[in-house]
Amino acid sequence: MSPLHILMLVLVAAVWGFNFVVIKLGLDNFPPLLFSALRFLFAALPLAFFIRRPDVPWRLILGIGVMLGVVKFSFLFIGMNVGAPPGLASLLLQSQAFFTVLLAFLLYGDRPRPLQIAGMVLAFSGVALIASSIDGTFTVAGLVLVLAAAVAWACSNMLMKKVGKVQMLNLMVWVSLVPPIPLFIISALFEGWDRDLQALANLNLEGAGAVLFVAYGATVFGFAVWGAMISRYGVSTVAPFSLLVPVFGMSSAALVLGEDFGPLRVVAAVLIVLGLVMNVFNPRWLARKTPVGDAAGL
Repeated sequence: MSPLHILMLVLVAAVWGFNFVVIKLGLDNFPPLLFSALRFLFAALPLAFFIRRPDVPWRLILGIGVMLGVVKFSFLFIGMNVGAPPGLASLLLQSQAFFTVLLAFLLYGDRPRPLQIAGMVLAFSGVALIASSIDGTFTVAGLVLVLAAAVAWACSNMLMKKVGKVQMLNLMVWVSLVPPIPLFIISALFEGWDRDLQALANLNLEGAGAVLFVAYGATVFGFAVWGAMISRYGVSTVAPFSLLVPVFGMSSAALVLGEDFGPLRVVAAVLIVLGLVMNVFNPRWLARKTPVGDAAGL
C-alpha cells in the first residue's frame, strides 16, 4: 500500500472519529431525529441524480435504509442527546462487530473461533467497566441506547452481507434516500413540528456545518475513499484501519469538548480495542466480510 493511500485511510478514520464531536455539536442545534433526517437528506441529494443505483434489489436497499438509517442512527443520536458522551459513544458503538459475530452464529451457524470468543469476552468486560462508571455526565439511558444502535448496526450488517460486491459509495447514497421521510415524520410526531421549525429557523453556521460534515464528510467522502481502497487492496488490508476510529473519537472528544475519561474508562477502552483487534485480525472472519458490512464509519 502506498504512503498516500495509508494517509487517506488514516484520514477517513480521523473523519469518522471526529464525526462524534460534530454529532454532539449538531445535537446542540437540532432535535436528534431531525438532525438525522437532514444528514441523510443531504447525503442522498443531489448525488442520487448523478450516481447510478447499484445492482442491488430494492428490498435490500429499503431494509438497510430502515435498519441502518432510521433505527441505528435514531438510537445513536437520541442516546448521545440523553447522556452518552461522544468519546464513549465512538467506543461503545464499535461493539457492533461483536454483535455481528453473534448474529452470524445465530442466523447462519457461523461458529466464532476461540480467538473471537476471547475478544468478545474482553470487549464486553470493557463495556461492563464503562457501565460501572455511570455518573453525572453519562447516563444509563445513553449507554443502553448506544448499545441498541450497535445491535441495529449488526442487524444491518446481516443485510449487507447479502448485497455482495458493489460500489460502496453508490450503495450508501441510494440507501440514504430511504431514511429522510420516515425520520421527518417520526420527528414531527415525537419531537414536535414547532421544535423542528424553530431549529430550522434559528439555523446558524455551527448547525449547518454539522449537517454538511456528517453528510458529505463522514458519509460521502468517508465511504468513497473506504470503498475505493477496499476495491484496490481488499477487506483484510483495509479493515484494520477501522480500529483507529474510537482512538480518534475519544482523543478529539477530549481535545475539543474536554471529555474526561479517567483511569477506569481508559482501561475499559483498552479492553474493547483489544477485543476488536482479536476479531479484525481473524482470518476466517475477514475472508467473509463484504465491502460494506463492517465499515466503521458514520
